[in-house]
Amino acid sequence: MIKLSPKDLEQLDSKGISNEKVIRQIKTFIEGIPFVQLKKAAVVGNGILRFSEKEQKELIQYFEDHRGTLDLLKFVPASGAASRMFKAMFNFLDAYDPSKESLSGYIDRTGDKDVKAFADQMAKFPFYDKIMERIKGKAGSKDEEVYLFAKEMLAEEGLNYGFYPKGLLPFHSYASGSATPFEEHLKEAALYAKTDGKAHLHFTVSEQHDEMFKEEEAKVGPKISKSTDTQFEISYSNQKPSTDTIAVDMENRPFKNGDGSILFRPGGHGALIENLNDQDADIIFIKNIDNVVIDKNLEEVANSKKMLAGALKKVQDKAFAYAKLLDKENISVEKTDEIKTFLEKSLNVRMPNDYDELDMSEQQTVLKNSINRPIRICGMVKNEGEPGGGPFWVQDSQGNISLQIIESAQIDLDNPEQANILNNSTHFNPVDLVCGVRNYKGEKYDLLNFVDEKQGFITGKTMEGKELKALELPGLWNGGMAFWNTIFVEVPLVTFNPVKTVNDLLKPTHKA
Repeated sequence: MIKLSPKDLEQLDSKGISNEKVIRQIKTFIEGIPFVQLKKAAVVGNGILRFSEKEQKELIQYFEDHRGTLDLLKFVPASGAASRMFKAMFNFLDAYDPSKESLSGYIDRTGDKDVKAFADQMAKFPFYDKIMERIKGKAGSKDEEVYLFAKEMLAEEGLNYGFYPKGLLPFHSYASGSATPFEEHLKEAALYAKTDGKAHLHFTVSEQHDEMFKEEEAKVGPKISKSTDTQFEISYSNQKPSTDTIAVDMENRPFKNGDGSILFRPGGHGALIENLNDQDADIIFIKNIDNVVIDKNLEEVANSKKMLAGALKKVQDKAFAYAKLLDKENISVEKTDEIKTFLEKSLNVRMPNDYDELDMSEQQTVLKNSINRPIRICGMVKNEGEPGGGPFWVQDSQGNISLQIIESAQIDLDNPEQANILNNSTHFNPVDLVCGVRNYKGEKYDLLNFVDEKQGFITGKTMEGKELKALELPGLWNGGMAFWNTIFVEVPLVTFNPVKTVNDLLKPTHKA
C-alpha cells in the first residue's frame, strides 16, 4: 500500500484533493482501465432518432411554446489553447530557413502538405491583412514572406497566436471586420438560448486567459447585444485544481518532481463535469468553443438546437409526470408497465435481466432509479471520416446495456469483433448536447453521482527523461455522463464545423 508523507498530504490539502481520491487513482493505475464492451453501433432506427421535416418543425414549435418559462444556459468549454492548432506551423518555423533553401524545396524534402496549403492560400486567412501590414517591406521574396508571415503570427514578440485561447482568435472575416468564436457564440445564444431578452452563457477558460476573455466581452458584447437586441449575462470558471490527477512512475508509485513534490496533471475535459455541476438551469446547451458557423448558417444551426431542446422538453415532461407518480404509493400494474415501456422506448433504458422476477415494489424501485436521472439529448452527424467519439450500445461489467458516446481509444481494436462494430458505425459525436439537469421538483441533480470512473484513460508520458503514467478523467460527454438517460438524434452536418488546425479556417464553411 502506498504511504504518503506529511509533506505529500500538505500538498494534497493545498489542492483540495483528498487522500482517498489519490489512493483510488493509484488503484486505477494498478488495476488498469478495461476496454469498453461494444454490443453494437447505434444507428438510425436502433439508438439514433431521425425526425422528418414535419416532426422537426413540431419540436421547434414545442420549444418556442415553452421557452418563456424556462431557465436557459449555453455552456461552452473554452479552455483549449491554440498551440495545437498551429503545431505544423511551429514545426515549419523550427525547420525552415529561407536563406538556405526555397519553400518548394522544403515542401518537396519534407512532404509537408499542411505548409503547402498554408502558403498557397495565405491570403484567405481572416488575419491576413493584419499580419501583412505588420511585415510590410520586410520580405525580399515570396518564400521569405511566407516565413515572416508565420513568424509574425506565432512569435511571442509578434501576434503570439500560439499562446491565445482558440476562442479569441480571428476565425471569420466579414465586411465589418473579423470575428472570434467568442463573438460567434454570442450570436448563436441570442437565437436559441434567450428568454425575456436575456441570454445566459458560461465559458470554462484557462486561468491565464481570464483577462483576455473579459476584454473580448467588453469589446464585442455591446455590439452583438445591440445587433441582436439581447442582454448577455456571461460568467466564467476555470478547471479546478482539485480535479488534477496524480501521475505515477512505472511501478505505480507517485511520480515526484525534482523538488520532491508529487506531480499532478490536469484531468482533461472530463474535469469540467465539476464546472457544469456548479451551473443550474432548466435546459443547458453544450457546444465546444471552436465549433462555430458563419452568419449565413446561423439560422439552420439555431433551428437544430431548438429541435433538440424541443425533444428534451417533450420527453422530460412525460418523465416528470411518471416520476411524480412513482413517488406515490399504490400504482397499478398497468401503470407500472406503461412507465417501463416509456423508459425503454423513449429513454433507451434497458431493464436488469431479473426485472420480471422482482415483486411489484422492487420493480417500482428500479423504475424510480431509472427515471430520476439527468437527461441528455445528443446531436449526431453522419460519419464523413472526421475523428471523434461515436454512438454505441455498450455493456458494462454488471451486464447492464446503455447508450454511450465512446472514443476509439476506449475500444480494443485488436479484437476483430469490436473493431467490426466500430467500422459499422454510421454517425459520430460533434459535441452538440442539450441537457436537463433538474428533477420534477425543480431540484438540480448532483451530476458527480452519474459519472463512470472506470471510463477514464491511462496514457504514457515522459518528464525530464523519466517515464510516467498519467490519468485522464472520463470525458465530459463520455464516462462523465455515463449514467444519464441518453437520446441520440441525427442533426445536419452544418452543425459540425470545428477548427482543429489553422488550415481548417480555409474550408468553405468558414468563409463568409
